[in-house]
Amino acid sequence: MDWLEDRLMLLVPLVLSLSVHEWAHAWTAHRLGDDTAKEAGRLTLDPTAHMDMVGTVLLPLLGVPFGWAKPVPVDARRFRHDVDPARGMLWTAAAGPLSNLVLAAICLVVLAVAIAWLPATLPEGLLANALMLNVVLAVFNLLPIPPLDGSRVLAGLAPAFAARVWPTLAPMGPILILAVVFLPGWLGIDWLGVPLRLTQQALGAVVGLLR
Repeated sequence: MDWLEDRLMLLVPLVLSLSVHEWAHAWTAHRLGDDTAKEAGRLTLDPTAHMDMVGTVLLPLLGVPFGWAKPVPVDARRFRHDVDPARGMLWTAAAGPLSNLVLAAICLVVLAVAIAWLPATLPEGLLANALMLNVVLAVFNLLPIPPLDGSRVLAGLAPAFAARVWPTLAPMGPILILAVVFLPGWLGIDWLGVPLRLTQQALGAVVGLLR
C-alpha cells in the first residue's frame, strides 16, 4: 500500500494548505468589514468548509501535486466606508498566497530542525511535501490571470488597467491557466523550478546553520 501512503502524504498537506489559504481570504475580508464569507460559513479552518471534491481530493489522490478549493465569496461593496474597494480586494486576494508563504516558512524551519537534530522517524516527507506545495500554491496564485489572486492584486495596484483589460481576459482565464500549467512543460521550460530550487537552497542553508 505504498501508493496510498504516497497519496496521503500529498493529500493531507494540500487540504490543510488550501484551508488556510481560503481562511486567510475570509479573515481579511472580515477585518475589512465584509462578512459575506463569515455568513457563508467560510471563516473557519475546518477543511470540510473549503474542500472541492475534484481540486482538493481527487487530484492529489491521483498523484497530481496541485489542487484548489472552493473560492471564498467576497463583496467589496460591504467593506467599511474608509476602505477603498480596489485596495480592499488587493489585500483580501493577497492574503491567500501570503498565508501559503507563511506556512512554507514554518515548514522550512521545522523541516530543517527535523533534519538537523531530530530522529529520522519524524515525518520529513510530509513536511517536505507541505513546504513545496505551499511554495507552488503561493507562486501559482500570484500569477496575474483572472480569476487567480494575482489578477485581483494587480487590479488593486492598477485599477484603470484592470478595468480595461480584465473584461477581455476573464472569459479566457481558464484557458490561459491551462496554458501556463502545461505549455511550458511541452516547451521544456520548468518555470516552477526556480522557486523550488531556491526553496531547496534555503532549506540546505538553514540545516547548515543548525548543525
